[in-house]
Amino acid sequence: MGGRTARPMPINTAMPAARTKSELRVEFERLALGVMPSLYSAARSWTRQPDEANDVVQETYLRAYRTFSNFQPGTNCKAWLFKILHSVIVNRYKSERRQPDTLESSDLEERFNRCLTRSETDWDRRMVQQTNLDWTAEEVRSALDRLPRNFLEAVTLVDIEELSYEEAAQSLDCPVGTLRSRLFRARKFLFAELQEYARRSGYQEVGK
Repeated sequence: MGGRTARPMPINTAMPAARTKSELRVEFERLALGVMPSLYSAARSWTRQPDEANDVVQETYLRAYRTFSNFQPGTNCKAWLFKILHSVIVNRYKSERRQPDTLESSDLEERFNRCLTRSETDWDRRMVQQTNLDWTAEEVRSALDRLPRNFLEAVTLVDIEELSYEEAAQSLDCPVGTLRSRLFRARKFLFAELQEYARRSGYQEVGK
């Protein structure tokens, strides 16, 4: 009794200190530069033009560096960079009113259904769900080049670059359901195109 009433401890409501330009540069180099080979590979595949891929990647990194203060630490920098890359490519195609030459979606479905009609086995169904392929193999790269771009983007981000469905969908600015649909249809096409290659490579053992 008679003692002083304890005052509550003050709460620190100050915002975290903004990172300096030097700190941002070091962090950008640490997180972003190592992703460059993946971005270039995707850009070359999505644009079908090596020279244009170089330009697209350079523009991607320029935009990324300028806006790196907006990048949320602890999130996936690769997914963030792919989102910028995709935006750069989409804007280029819009301004130039062009699209890469690709196979029509109806042709993909026809090939897949025709292939299943010939031989619908357990291996066939597993192959649609699990495209654990050597993405650098010539036959695989050739099949990827014939995919419509939105299907190719889905395969690139999920199956090749191993982003989550959520990260890939955000990078491509589409709902997760749309991403899953594109990915499944792309895998069906790869199944139809690469059935013999996969058998020769031993993928008939997948899932056993």
